[in-house]
Amino acid sequence: MNGKPNSKILFYYPAYISLKNSTYRKMTDNYVLGIDIGTTSVKVIVLNTKTNEIVAKQNKDTQSNVPSDQGTDGNKQDVPKIISALNTCVAKLPKDLLRQITKIGICGQMHGVMLWNNSDEKMAWERIEKDGALVRYDVIQERVTALYTWQDNRCDAEFLASLPPAKSHLPVHTGYGTATLFWMSKHKPEKLTKFNCAGTIQDFAVAILCNLEKPVMSVQNAASWGYFDCKNIRWNTELLQDAGFPVSLLPDVKDSGEIAECLADNWHTIPKGTPISVALGDLQCSVLATLESINDAVLNISTSAQMAFVAQDYEAIVDETPIPKAIEYYPYFHNQFLAVAASLNGGNVLATFVKMLQQWTMELGFSVPQSKVWEKILALSIEDSAISDLKIQPTLLGERHLSETGAIVSNVNIGNLGLGQVFRALCHGLLENLHSMMSRDMLSKANITRIVGNGSGLSRNKVLQNEVQQFYLLPLVFTTGGDAAKGAAMAMNLQNTIG
Repeated sequence: MNGKPNSKILFYYPAYISLKNSTYRKMTDNYVLGIDIGTTSVKVIVLNTKTNEIVAKQNKDTQSNVPSDQGTDGNKQDVPKIISALNTCVAKLPKDLLRQITKIGICGQMHGVMLWNNSDEKMAWERIEKDGALVRYDVIQERVTALYTWQDNRCDAEFLASLPPAKSHLPVHTGYGTATLFWMSKHKPEKLTKFNCAGTIQDFAVAILCNLEKPVMSVQNAASWGYFDCKNIRWNTELLQDAGFPVSLLPDVKDSGEIAECLADNWHTIPKGTPISVALGDLQCSVLATLESINDAVLNISTSAQMAFVAQDYEAIVDETPIPKAIEYYPYFHNQFLAVAASLNGGNVLATFVKMLQQWTMELGFSVPQSKVWEKILALSIEDSAISDLKIQPTLLGERHLSETGAIVSNVNIGNLGLGQVFRALCHGLLENLHSMMSRDMLSKANITRIVGNGSGLSRNKVLQNEVQQFYLLPLVFTTGGDAAKGAAMAMNLQNTIG
């Protein structure tokens, strides 16, 4: 690593792809399937890599959350439902396009972990056929665990403090794969004996499609699990083994953008043998699809909230000790790193507020759809443009770099309790919290000249957009990119274009 961004990475920003490279435009149409297995939904797109245009897309809410034996401290999702949503989305894409797919790129929610069993010559999935042809893959429920997501809070501060320090510049937080596996090894060791594979949900999807006996993982997802040395590209195997960690469950790691294997069978008319990428992080893919210049920062507000830009000097960073910080540096592509402020509080906080209002109206004897609640509070907050002195620190989920948790409402008086005022104060608090993590001054020092917005939580909320511009005093633009599924498809061309 040379500490400087590879100038060739500009080739992959959408504006450069579509406008700057005449040789690229002369290529014949080349269709790539992009898949994003997110926290709440699955999205799939077909990308024409000649024009960098999405020519078909589908998405489906997974509705996969399941109760946890850890109560509100746990956060689990049903894996068969997620894979079913993936099959449904791909099945709805035009068959004539699917027959022309030449590559498949996959990304998904980072940090989380699931376990599965491929022993006894039997996989954790089964082929569902009709007239001798594969229709879909179904997950065998008893051979998989739930997905323990990045929102899982079973590893409290005391438990995390009992773990050995990682030999990595990235600290380990609750909801990270290695932390969850450490917790299981200490509290449910018998459960671990039933499984011989572990990975993220997107790693599992790759394993299914490629019929892999053992999973592979990208550098991006390995770093998101913790206990991964990004400088030397290896797990902290010896350290983990000495601490009693089940190291046999750690997947093999490949560079982000490499091919994991090929499609094991025709799948919804996609030809057998189609190359499939090792699964990537949804954050990195979203940034890849969004950036148009090295001077852009990407702001994504969907379930959570992230501000990120390509770091230009990171060598010293990856040698630092892993202590919690507001800014963390995650592997990107081609030895680059992203500077990331990853707040746990974003659209999930606003959604909780809306659900609270809906619940209150139900308790009062009325039924109001959430869509109507959203419509009304957005309208009221825009109409009431006066600056409110109500203060809301909306950290319902805490933050990884802070020990305290919970939200705080202060400076309440009889003149600032209007619904529009409260919602404006809530949006202001979300941006104030993010700005405390990654300030305008930091963006200025990194030569960032504009912010590119992404995520439905931001694109549909004018109040949040205004707050972004007030805090950062930079242009906020929305581009045609920003889709992590598109980024996963774009990443499939990275290995072929770097000489």
